Amino acid sequence: MGGDLGATATVPAVVDFLSGNPDVQILLFGNESELYGQLGGQLRDRSGHLPSARLQLIDCPQRVESGDRPARALRHKRESSMWRALAAVAEGRAAACVSAGETGTLMAMGTTVLGTLPGIERPAICTALPTVSGRVYLLDLGANVDCGGETLHQFARMGAARLQVAERLREPRVALLNIGAEAGKGNRAVKAAAELLAADVTLNYVGFVEGDALLRGHADLVVCDGFVGNVALKAIEGTARLLIEQLRATGRSRSGWRSWVARPLFKSALGFLDPAQYNGASMLGLRGVVVKSHGSADSAGFGHALRVALAEARGGLPDRIAARLAAVTSGH
Repeated sequence: MGGDLGATATVPAVVDFLSGNPDVQILLFGNESELYGQLGGQLRDRSGHLPSARLQLIDCPQRVESGDRPARALRHKRESSMWRALAAVAEGRAAACVSAGETGTLMAMGTTVLGTLPGIERPAICTALPTVSGRVYLLDLGANVDCGGETLHQFARMGAARLQVAERLREPRVALLNIGAEAGKGNRAVKAAAELLAADVTLNYVGFVEGDALLRGHADLVVCDGFVGNVALKAIEGTARLLIEQLRATGRSRSGWRSWVARPLFKSALGFLDPAQYNGASMLGLRGVVVKSHGSADSAGFGHALRVALAEARGGLPDRIAARLAAVTSGH
């Protein structure tokens, strides 16, 4: 389960997801009584299955709390829903794991249970954001708060490989998030990463991008450490929610023909800005599909995270990224 809303968000999302994907089965890990309480009359009996037998409930007696440090959770929370869901992927009983739990613990457990791809030292969290011309992928979003230049270079290669194999971009434009677009700006890690990316002939490095230009479509992939990426993402989400509330308030204040004319514009803007439409960040670099749902995501947002996981599992994303990275390393 996990997240701020727990089963109240995940269970409705899972039921809707099963209805729209008749060839999918779901293992739902968590507190059994909470799960049954949310499912209510949708269960035929207490066997743990929907009438379609495509949903199995797995009781987990432990819970990863928000105050648990990742190291402690690794040692003492192996009966939690997070650990057991990751173990199901590692054992081949599931094709993907979706979690709204604490990011640092998910990274630590994912690395321990699944391991990382060859040549990858740290997994990174990557998600798509809307731009004026399409979308941009941003990583890392919180898995690694302190990164040196070498780590940022590795993130760039991993993210570029993801765009090449999943988005079919031959030469994705890669940028570094920085406090200025001019050469020489930034801290030591960003400057070191810039030198490495500029010298890497396998990357289409386009330089620095500032925060106010992040969504303007100047790059396909923007790389930063997890501290900066998490702040940037939450600032964008907060701004989007503010604008959504303002648009709704404006729509309610209009009347008559003005409301009728403006309604399609408001609907389009709300759909573009809604953070739920972009929920579900890929934890790249692991030997399995792991998708992090925002902790505050509602059922619509968690449903989008499920769709991201399904697409990545069907596309065999980890294996394809590993193959692409191996080809880049070997010079092919």
